[in-house]
Amino acid sequence: MTFAGRWQIGPFVRPKGVNPIIRPSDNRFDFGASSPPTPWEDGNTFNPAAAVAHGRVILLYRAENDPGKGVGQHRSSIGYASSKDGIHFKKRNQPVVYLNRDNRVYENPGGCEDPRVVKSPFGGFVLTYTAYDRQTARLCIATSPDLIHWKKWGPAFAGTKFVNQWSKSGSIVSKVVGGQIVATKINGKFWMYWGEEPIHWATSNDLIHWQPGVDRSHHLQVLFDRRQGKFDSALVEPGPPAILTKQGIVFLYNGKNSGVGGDRSVGPGAYSAGEALLDGKHPTRLLDRTNHPILRPEEPFELTGQYKAGTVFIEGLVPFHGKWMLYFGTADSFVGVATAPFLQGQ
Repeated sequence: MTFAGRWQIGPFVRPKGVNPIIRPSDNRFDFGASSPPTPWEDGNTFNPAAAVAHGRVILLYRAENDPGKGVGQHRSSIGYASSKDGIHFKKRNQPVVYLNRDNRVYENPGGCEDPRVVKSPFGGFVLTYTAYDRQTARLCIATSPDLIHWKKWGPAFAGTKFVNQWSKSGSIVSKVVGGQIVATKINGKFWMYWGEEPIHWATSNDLIHWQPGVDRSHHLQVLFDRRQGKFDSALVEPGPPAILTKQGIVFLYNGKNSGVGGDRSVGPGAYSAGEALLDGKHPTRLLDRTNHPILRPEEPFELTGQYKAGTVFIEGLVPFHGKWMLYFGTADSFVGVATAPFLQGQ
């Protein structure tokens, strides 16, 4: 564990004896094309978004069916779970975002994956998620008044030349307001960090329609990339919503370790978590970055499962009852939690 910068959120520790906090179950749902209802989360439950509403922590987690098919061959849906203490969760029996007639052309047959959620300053909530047709991943947007009923808006980059380019993992820059993570404008626009290998950025006026950042040749601009010899040597990918603080924008992200030329203290192919600091007035300017993981796969449930190289994949972060609650997927199989002190002003 590393906690090197005064700007960082953390250090994070796993509460003893509670993980994993969400596991698969045999809940069934009628997707409109099957009778009787079929299992939708009997395979894996992982990669959760998090929000605070009505004094509870709400997790929106990725759920997969058909456990025997292998990585990338399942149908994913997004489930809903709530908790009074941020640790013990009760799940709804039915998914809240799933493959249906809305956005079907992009979601069929792979479904809806890897959500991140923020409170909208316009009211309600905004969800970024990945639609996967098993050929191309596309970053998509949905909105909701209550975290249960969602309207899909389709690809975030609709109307741009990047609509059919591989895109995923949207982390919207936000700030803590009244105990919630609320999307915030900087220089008159909303900002989002997105993508993998490397991470890019985009801006929006309404949190629904996004314009990727490009250079003069109309190529995507890079926020930051992989680093040889580090835990993020094979891949970098956004984590939960980035947080605007007094020190700047604290951006928690995921890194995959290379089997050749990576961090020797992290297993080859393993996913760990890091933090980066970006300028609060210039959101594309990188100021600092952790050299070592803030959280890495160590526990048995993080090292065994669907993804056997080991995974701590962070997607949900909220302040709750005086703590930061960080929620993550473990080995593409379960949901885990780690906590850190919440300092006023962060």
